[in-house]
Amino acid sequence: MSVKYNIVERGNPSNPQAPRKYYPSIQSSGRVTTRELAEMAADRSTLTTADMMAAIESFLAIVPQQLAKGNIVELGDFGTFWLRSTAEGAQAPEVANATQITSLLPRFNPGKTFKKVLRTVEYARGTVAQEPEPEQ
Repeated sequence: MSVKYNIVERGNPSNPQAPRKYYPSIQSSGRVTTRELAEMAADRSTLTTADMMAAIESFLAIVPQQLAKGNIVELGDFGTFWLRSTAEGAQAPEVANATQITSLLPRFNPGKTFKKVLRTVEYARGTVAQEPEPEQ
């Protein structure tokens, strides 16, 4: 099993005059639905697909709720989810407040087991594609 990638030619957005370079870009091999995940997990356990669907749906509801409470969600050797924010700066600490937060993004840090699997990934080269020229 391998991860497919294409070669993409890209310019430097901060320096449009710089020579364009070629980069490998991971390509999706498809999608896996929650139902398909539940079926795969049910095959590895004593739970039925319906029971596994209920467990996964509960998990998918609980993780965002815990993040919204400000908690870090630790999933053992799988990894950890937490929230990261971007914000506008203030000139002094007394005027800094939550209204400066411009975005809130979930982040994931893979754990030992996850990283171990990623180290075994093999790659298969696809095509070469060009990025469109930037508009001037």
